[in-house]
Amino acid sequence: MADQVQYYGTGRRKSSVARVFLRPGSGEFRVNGRPMDVYFVTDAQRIEARQPLVVTETDNTFNLVCIVSGGGV
Repeated sequence: MADQVQYYGTGRRKSSVARVFLRPGSGEFRVNGRPMDVYFVTDAQRIEARQPLVVTETDNTFNLVCIVSGGGV
C-alpha cells in the first residue's frame, strides 16, 4: 500500500496553536472540520487565509486540513 503524501506545519502565537496539513487534492480547505466558507465569515478573512496558495499558484493543487485552538477567528 502506498503511503499518503502530506506536508505538516505548526504555527504558534501566545496561547494559540494552528496545525496545517497539505495533501494533494483539488483545493478543499477545512478548518476544525468545517469548510472554509463556514469557518471564516467575511470575504477578507477567506482571501487572507487562501493568499499563500494563490501567490504560489497551488490553490487547486492541495487540500488543506487545519486544526486550530485558542485565539479568535
